[in-house]
Amino acid sequence: MKTMETSFGFCVIFLLTTMLNSGSATLQVGFYRSTCPAAESVVRKAVNKAVARNPGIGAGLIRMHFHDCFVRGCDASILLDSTPGNPSEKEHPANNPSLRGYEVIDEAKAELEYLCPSTVSCADILAFAARDSTYKLGSINYAVPAGRRDGLVSLRDEPSQNLPPPSLDAQQLEANFARKGLSLDEMVTLSGAHSIGVSHCSSFSNRLYSFNATHKRDPSMEPKLASELKAKCPNNGGTSDPTVPLDFVTPNRLDNKYYTNLKKHRGVLTSDQTLFNSPSTAHIVRRNANHGGAWANKFAAAMVKMGSIDVLTGSQGEIRRNCRVVNY
Repeated sequence: MKTMETSFGFCVIFLLTTMLNSGSATLQVGFYRSTCPAAESVVRKAVNKAVARNPGIGAGLIRMHFHDCFVRGCDASILLDSTPGNPSEKEHPANNPSLRGYEVIDEAKAELEYLCPSTVSCADILAFAARDSTYKLGSINYAVPAGRRDGLVSLRDEPSQNLPPPSLDAQQLEANFARKGLSLDEMVTLSGAHSIGVSHCSSFSNRLYSFNATHKRDPSMEPKLASELKAKCPNNGGTSDPTVPLDFVTPNRLDNKYYTNLKKHRGVLTSDQTLFNSPSTAHIVRRNANHGGAWANKFAAAMVKMGSIDVLTGSQGEIRRNCRVVNY
């Protein structure tokens, strides 16, 4: 329908109900309206300043929210530093050194602790920051139900059990997201976040040099893209691990060009290109490629749903005074 075909540059306002339930947990839009009215504006200011300097920070904050929610739920466990004898999630190869934006959370938290001590959780700050990055980079806006509390535990090995590696196929991705309560369509929709950000060469070099016994290069990759990637990721056995954009067309714009790239076999990661190669998801890729406005609305809704995974509320967890350490 034509009404769904709003141009992607238009600010998409996704209207939500004021309450969002996840099991026994309840999150609420406007949660800090009376206790800390400046909460969301403080986070937005910090995000806008950082992303204006470096759009990659916005991509990092969106990814950080995803990595947080998929491990122990959206409880800011990703923000905890390691302690003696207890390496945290930050040390896992999926997070270190690739995740960016911790300093933005720290800046917002410090100001909020000055304005409203022990009131705004780190988990909510991260959810707000992901939303504000989404708007800054893609003009997609949505209301964030808040009221999350912060967890007390962060373990280095847990991301391996929860985060999908870049080598998964569509069926494996579907199962991984289903364990978190997200549908096949939501999985493909959230994968559109790879319209921004970068990937280390090590995450896809097998597609260039050692795909399988029959093909050195993944035959599903467009030859021109393979040449471009080989130029940036030489197979020299060195210790460096350069990064490349996940979307060479609009690398700093969160849009549906990601799906257009997949149709042209220009997906960088196996877990991206498989979405078009697989019959179970190819039709979703085509739909998202053809209907940018509809994809933007779905992305907003999926971000809200993802942000409710296994949240702590009420008297659970705590409100950390410093997002990097638990309270004492």
